[in-house]
Amino acid sequence: MKKRYLFAGASGVVAGAVATKLLTRPRDVSWPDSLNFIYHPEYSWFTTVDGARIHFQEAGNENAPPLILIHGFISSNLVWSDVFLPLAVAGFRVIAPDLPGYGYSDKPSDGEYTIEFQARAVLGLMDRLEIERATIVGASYGGAVAASMALDYPERVERLVLVGAVTNDEPKKKMLLQISRLPIIGDIVTPLFLGSRWVLRRRTKQMHRRLSRPIDERKLEARHHLLVTANVHRAMIRTARRWNANRIQRDARLISQPTMLIWGEEDTHIPIEEAFRLRDAIPNNRLVVFRNCGHLPPTESPEQFVEVISEFCQHR
Repeated sequence: MKKRYLFAGASGVVAGAVATKLLTRPRDVSWPDSLNFIYHPEYSWFTTVDGARIHFQEAGNENAPPLILIHGFISSNLVWSDVFLPLAVAGFRVIAPDLPGYGYSDKPSDGEYTIEFQARAVLGLMDRLEIERATIVGASYGGAVAASMALDYPERVERLVLVGAVTNDEPKKKMLLQISRLPIIGDIVTPLFLGSRWVLRRRTKQMHRRLSRPIDERKLEARHHLLVTANVHRAMIRTARRWNANRIQRDARLISQPTMLIWGEEDTHIPIEEAFRLRDAIPNNRLVVFRNCGHLPPTESPEQFVEVISEFCQHR
C-alpha cells in the first residue's frame, strides 16, 4: 500500500513538472531578443507571403544567378550559415528562407504544414523578390519541398540540388515522428524532446566526434533557442502528422531539370541507398558522395559543398 502511495505521489510530481514545462514555454521567438543567436543578421530581411511574415537572408549580387536554399525538418536557415556567404562570393545571389513554422518566420495556427504548402511558400517568396527561375537546393525534408517545386512548377526551377533528401515516408518510422503522430501523447512528449538541450547536445556530439572537432557552443545555443517555443512545437507536430513524401520517390523519373544529388556516405537519417534510387530514376542527374560525412554536408563539409555547387551551376 505504501509503495502505491509513493508511486502515485511521484507520478503527480512528474505530471506537475511536465505541465509546468509546457505551460511556461515562450509562445514564439522574439527577433530583437535573439540577435546574439543569429548568424549574419545584417543579411536578414522580412516579407509577407500569403499573410505570413517570412524571414530570409540574402547575399550576393542582385543580378547574379539566384540560388535558393531550403532547410529541413526541425531546422531553420541556420543550417546554411557556413556556406551562405561563400556561395555569394562564388558568384550567386543566395537566398535562405526560414520556412513557415520555423526559425524567425511566422508559425500560422491554420498552416497546412505539408510539403506542397512549403513549396508554395518558397514560390511566393520568389514572386516577392521578382525571381522567375532559380536553382533550388533542398536539404533533408527541404529536399522533398525542392523536388515538389521541380515537379509541380518546372518553369520556375532552373536546376535542382537534393542534399540527403527525403523522398518517401520511411522517416515516419523513426521514434520521434512516431511519437509526434500520436494523439495527446505526441502533444506532450514532442515538446519535451525538441526543447531538451541534453538531447540536442547528444545528437550534435555524434557528428562532431566523427569529424574530430569540438562542438560549436554558439551554434548549439542558436539551434536550441529556436526549438523551445510553443508555436514551433505545434508546427513540427503538424508537419509530422501530415508527412506525405512517397510521391517524390514515385515521380522522380518525371524530374526534367539538371539535378545534383549530394549525400553523406555515413548518413544514418536518410541512408545512401535512397540516393542510389534517385540516381537510377532521375533522367539527368549526377551523384556526389561526401566521405566521412553524415546527414548535413553543408555543415560538416562546407568548403567541399560550395565547390561542388559552384561547379554544377557553372556547367552548361
